[in-house]
Amino acid sequence: MQDKRLTEQRNPKSSGIDLLSSVEIVDLINSEDRLVSEAVGKERETIALAMDLAVAAFRKGGRLIYVGAGTSGRLGVLDAAEMPPTFGTDPEMVRGVMAGGLPALVEAQEGAEDSPEEGGKALEALAVGSKDFVFGIASSGTTPFVHGALEKARSFGATTGILLCTPPPEELVKGHDVVVAPLVGPEVITGSTRMKAGTATKLVLNTITTGAMVRMGKVFGNLMVDLQVTCAKLKDRGERILMETLGLRRKAAEVLLEEAKGSVKAAIVMGRLDVNREEAVRLLEEAEGQVGRVVGDLP
Repeated sequence: MQDKRLTEQRNPKSSGIDLLSSVEIVDLINSEDRLVSEAVGKERETIALAMDLAVAAFRKGGRLIYVGAGTSGRLGVLDAAEMPPTFGTDPEMVRGVMAGGLPALVEAQEGAEDSPEEGGKALEALAVGSKDFVFGIASSGTTPFVHGALEKARSFGATTGILLCTPPPEELVKGHDVVVAPLVGPEVITGSTRMKAGTATKLVLNTITTGAMVRMGKVFGNLMVDLQVTCAKLKDRGERILMETLGLRRKAAEVLLEEAKGSVKAAIVMGRLDVNREEAVRLLEEAEGQVGRVVGDLP
C-alpha cells in the first residue's frame, strides 16, 4: 500500500533518473525545484500568521523556538543562528532545538527523532512558557520528537505551530495556532526531504523571521540597521549605512558610530535629529525600535 504522506510517494517524472546523463539530472531537479516557490506562495496567509505569532511572542518578552529532527531540525537551528549576526538579536530570542542535540547537526543520530518524551524534555530544559511561540518542523508531519515537544509546549501555555509538506490531518490543524503546509510534491529521490521539502522549509523560515524582525524595528527602509559593531565586516557595513542614510563621508560616519557606541540605529537618530546617544535611545524605545517612526523615511 502506498504511503499516504506526500513526502514518501514516488515521483513519476524521476522514475528513470538512474539512466540519465548529468545535464539531464540537473534539468530534472531544476524543473522540480521551480515548483517550490509556488507551493510556498500558496501558504502566504498561514506564513503571515506565523510571523504575527512570532512578533506577538517577542513583544511579550518571549521567544520563537524551532523544533525539528534531521534536515528540518538543522534548518531551524541554522535560521536561529543567523538572527544575532543579521539583526543584532539576543541569541535567546530565536532558538533551534533538534533531536539528538548539537551532535546531530553534523552527524545523523539514528532513532533520536522517534521519542516524543525526549521532545518534551527538550522543551522542559528551555523552561518554555506562555510567552513563547514554539514552531515544529516536520516535513512528513509525523516526527514523534516534534509532536512530543509541541504537546509539552501547549501544556505550558505556549503558542504552537507546525510546518509540514504533506496535507495536514484535521486534528493537527485544530491542535495548533498555525499550520503551514507547502505541498511541493514527491521528491526527485523518493523520501529525500532535504530536497524540495528542505528548500520550502528554508524559504518559510527565512520569511517568518525576516518579516518578524522588520516588524520589530530591526530594519530601516531595507537596511539591516539594528546591528552592533563587533568585527571589521560589521564596522564597515555600519559606516556604509550611515554614509548612505546621512550623507556622511567615511571618517564622519566612523566618528558618529563611535559616539553611538557601535549602535547603527542610535547613530542614525543622532545624525538626523542632532541629539546625543541617550536621547536617541529614549526616542527609539518610545517608537518600539522603529527608526522610521523617529526620523521619517529614507531620503
